Amino acid sequence: MMRSMFSGVSGLRAHQTRMDVIGNNVANVNTVGFKSGRVTFQEVFNQTLRGAGAPDAALGRGGTNPMQIGLGTGVGAIDTMMTRGSSQRTDNPTDLSIEGEGFFIVKGSNADTFKFTRAGNFGLDKLGNLVSGSGMNVYGWMKYDRLPDGTIKYDTESEIGPINLYNDEFNGNKRVIAPKATTNAVFSGNLNSSIKTDPTMLDPQKPSEGQFSVPFTAYDSLGNSHEFSICYWNTSDGTTNTWNYKVFEKTIDPDTGEVGYDEVSGTTTPLTFDANGKFQPPTEPDELLITDLGNGAAELKITLDFSNVTMFSADCSVKPTNIDGYTTGNLVTFNIGSDGVLTGIYSNGQQQPLGMVALASFSNPAGLQKIGDNLFIPTTNSGDFTKGLQAGSEGVGSLSPGTLEMSNVDLSREFTDMIITQRGFQANSRIITTSDEMLQELVNLKR
Repeated sequence: MMRSMFSGVSGLRAHQTRMDVIGNNVANVNTVGFKSGRVTFQEVFNQTLRGAGAPDAALGRGGTNPMQIGLGTGVGAIDTMMTRGSSQRTDNPTDLSIEGEGFFIVKGSNADTFKFTRAGNFGLDKLGNLVSGSGMNVYGWMKYDRLPDGTIKYDTESEIGPINLYNDEFNGNKRVIAPKATTNAVFSGNLNSSIKTDPTMLDPQKPSEGQFSVPFTAYDSLGNSHEFSICYWNTSDGTTNTWNYKVFEKTIDPDTGEVGYDEVSGTTTPLTFDANGKFQPPTEPDELLITDLGNGAAELKITLDFSNVTMFSADCSVKPTNIDGYTTGNLVTFNIGSDGVLTGIYSNGQQQPLGMVALASFSNPAGLQKIGDNLFIPTTNSGDFTKGLQAGSEGVGSLSPGTLEMSNVDLSREFTDMIITQRGFQANSRIITTSDEMLQELVNLKR
């Protein structure tokens, strides 16, 4: 009689635990990166009233099964369901979700230990640190190499560190991108073969009839801009098809503001074309050389490329199509790629890598321990954290910028489990009340 009451009590406790887990799941239905829990029951110790008996063919006796009375139920496991939640589009540049396996790596301080999360609701603090919602630093790599083809390769075998978009020990101040001096200027278009020109009066501002002037801007090593004009005139003589040119630099008198043009020295050869109007490149490329810039910058040496210029009977249309070099730029915004690389976009139109987000992988993610704030720590059954991994490699998923992974709680399943749990709790309570009534009848026998 008492056994049934204790069984009922164990059922109440087990179902209350299950209801607690369901309640926590429902409460976190909108928690970013939350992983729901699941409770499974198991029977507890069984009291054996009689053991099994083996059959005996010689005596003609059959076998008997064991007689046991169970003593109730208990919680067998509370599992963490590591299935991926759905994505929510936010368009916030610092929001990230992982398409597949893996965890973000965060740390509260230098004295703290690594913690892991699927919640990618990150932001920036005033120092430029990429931080989680609770202010923990997001970890990744800062050091990279620029390969000969111009691509960026991060040293993912090195130790990870907190990501800072403004400054780091490898790249210095990333809020400003250093200028690059112009070294090459490419021109494309046509020079009219039908016009004849008078080269005695060259004016970059007001070319005379038959002259053609093309302005372009170059930058020195300190990021200062310099305005130039190339003046062309036709020198074809019926035997050869040539155009000569001179380069002038625009100057402004600091006292009067008067605009002038100074001829620039350098190696300039006539532009020669064949009978089909195709440019014939010279033996040595044409170069401009400006040694005294008057502002402390290094000498400016620019190679001129006219290989895309033609000489047909059509309007003059030569213009600069590709001039390298740029002035100093300030960080305006940034974006994050699916590989975790943060790229800064600067006011001068240039881009520069700012860091790369690292991910962690575990042999048994369900073995991680929840510690609150959407964080996990490793346990003896989850596997150890060994090193950071690049997104999209070694079994971890790629990143989806501008999205967040929502909770994986399925409300329809939770409500169904809630009904089942309620009925189970109710049924176990009936066991206790019924056993109590039976005991009451037993006490009443003495009356």
